[in-house]
Amino acid sequence: MLNRYPLWKYLLILAVLIGGLVYSLPNLFPEDPAVQVSSERGDASVDARQLERIRESLREAGIEIKAVEDEDNRLLIRLLDADDQIKARDRIAALLGDEYVVALNLAESTPAWLQSLSASPMTLGLDLRGGVHFLLEVDMDAALEQRLEVNASAMRELLRGERIRYRDTEVDGRTLSIAFASDEDRDEARRLISREFPDFDYASEGEDRGARLVMTMTDQAVNELQDYAINQNLTTLRNRVNELGVAEPMVQRQGPARIVVELPGVQDTVAAKRVVGATANLEFRLEARPDTPDAEIETFSFRNDESRTADLMRDVIITGDSVSSASRSFDENGRPQVNINLDGTGGTLMNRATRTNIGRNMAVLFIEHKTRDRVVIEDGEEVTVRDPYTERGLISLATIQSALGNSFRITGLDSPTEAAELALLLRSGSLAAPIYFVQERTIGPSLGAENIERGVMSVQIGLLLVVLFMLVRYRVFGVFANVALALNLTLVVAAMSLLGATLTLPGIAGIVLTLGMAVDANVLIFERIREELRGGLSVQQAIHAGYERAFTSIIDANITTLLVAVILFSIGTGPVKGFAVTLSLGIMTSLFTALLVTRAMVNLIYGGKPVKKLWI
Repeated sequence: MLNRYPLWKYLLILAVLIGGLVYSLPNLFPEDPAVQVSSERGDASVDARQLERIRESLREAGIEIKAVEDEDNRLLIRLLDADDQIKARDRIAALLGDEYVVALNLAESTPAWLQSLSASPMTLGLDLRGGVHFLLEVDMDAALEQRLEVNASAMRELLRGERIRYRDTEVDGRTLSIAFASDEDRDEARRLISREFPDFDYASEGEDRGARLVMTMTDQAVNELQDYAINQNLTTLRNRVNELGVAEPMVQRQGPARIVVELPGVQDTVAAKRVVGATANLEFRLEARPDTPDAEIETFSFRNDESRTADLMRDVIITGDSVSSASRSFDENGRPQVNINLDGTGGTLMNRATRTNIGRNMAVLFIEHKTRDRVVIEDGEEVTVRDPYTERGLISLATIQSALGNSFRITGLDSPTEAAELALLLRSGSLAAPIYFVQERTIGPSLGAENIERGVMSVQIGLLLVVLFMLVRYRVFGVFANVALALNLTLVVAAMSLLGATLTLPGIAGIVLTLGMAVDANVLIFERIREELRGGLSVQQAIHAGYERAFTSIIDANITTLLVAVILFSIGTGPVKGFAVTLSLGIMTSLFTALLVTRAMVNLIYGGKPVKKLWI
């Protein structure tokens, strides 16, 4: 029989629509601005007396509290107004002191019954939710210097193993030079080093006690190093922002030496900047013996006591690059420590260095690259100049009791927070080169709310115009199309929520375009039905022919658009990807609603009934 679906198809369509409705509902419950309070040590909670003091302090400041939740030694204070978050955090922090960590948060307000179904709202992008935007620049000169220092250390070890006497090493730009006591030692060293290090151009200078071997890194090696530095920094930064728990962060390369980082929803910009921009690394070195030549010694002070110093060997056992995992804990005396696991190569090098130096001290050197900004006058205008510098300080100096392997611990840290941040940096990997903040931009929640309001308004206006057009043009069939349009929008929202896709302003533009494309499919079908009626077919035959003969045109047009959306997603950046995601999902849902949902409604109203005239 024409224009009738079997029962299972109606039930299937109904199940999809109910599922879409359920999984789109969490978007009606936006996140609450909140302040989170937890213990610095993580083993204490805010008592009733402190909570009452917090309530009274916020009440005096005119800050309204929506709800207070206390679970797992964590206090979550939900607020009514996002503009009160920073003020509330500052007052609570001043009230509780340094024993507690007070941070900004966005708390889910989805009802428990929806959460039990794993339903959650869409993730909002930086332009809608607010957050921070960082533009970072990679210091390529420092990357080159670091690589040359590592090569110099390896060359010194190679020369000592072959018993070739050298006097000192010097790094200048892209050139590394080693001084020797005689021409014979230099020539022998050149023969040996050039075989192990092919990325240099070699030249011999001076004679006798002034003999030097000058090695300049080739252009190809420099370019490969710069690409490696950018790619390694990209990987490390992605690991760091993933550790922060940020939803849908964006970390991508911009130009030859810059990286863009966007963190939607992050409101504590100081903490984010400290973790993202930290260029800390560790070096493990042996303490120098009394008879060690001065050329192989470097002196450093302790981070927590600059009056204490220690003489260390210039050669490095391993660096933070060899760390495979790191976690914070406390020792038997309650002091913070970091538990470290090394990779296979790092464990081998550590074991080799410690098993032959039992009873000797080994130091953990903390290295951090920073910048100082100063203002200078150039051509009558004030210009900010960034001067990079490096801070090096000892964390610990301990005696090697036995040969170490892949696992050990670092002690001597000042606070649990410092231990946690050090573990995070080591866990996520060290930077191949220092990075500096070129630009920092914060998008507040109020601006994000304004963007959401404008985006929703654009969808509403577009939807209203389409609804009016379809009602005027197609009457009863226009009602079918409008119902399908509303269901299509619901399914798009549900799909994005289920997939965890991020909604951005370009994504809203994709939704608006989807509304037009969904109606376009209905227009093709309805116009085809009109044409069949004019051709003399009966009502039932015209409806059947309209859907069947418009099917090919609709599929062709939508598949073409879907292919373009896939290409946009594969080669585009963040905003373009957001547009491509909503467009792709919209195409698939519009096909479902235009071809199945409207057909089901038409079948229920007209299918199998004697109809003489269609209101179309």
